[in-house]
Amino acid sequence: MKISYDADVDAAYLSFRRGHTQVTTVRLTEDIAVDFGPHEEIVGIEVLDASKHLGIKRQRPEIQVENLKARAA
Repeated sequence: MKISYDADVDAAYLSFRRGHTQVTTVRLTEDIAVDFGPHEEIVGIEVLDASKHLGIKRQRPEIQVENLKARAA
């Protein structure tokens, strides 16, 4: 899993698959979309206005990782 954040546009993307694959995007709200792969598996989640929805600080975002090995990109 990879989490990307772009402070310039305040958008986060949680990617659950490596590499490129064809996706179908389903908008849950105006700001949240889920990308599904060919077998209906979740490929990723896009969150716009991420600082509001995820409770992160736009200028200094941080996350807490539990029970997962983490490495910097």
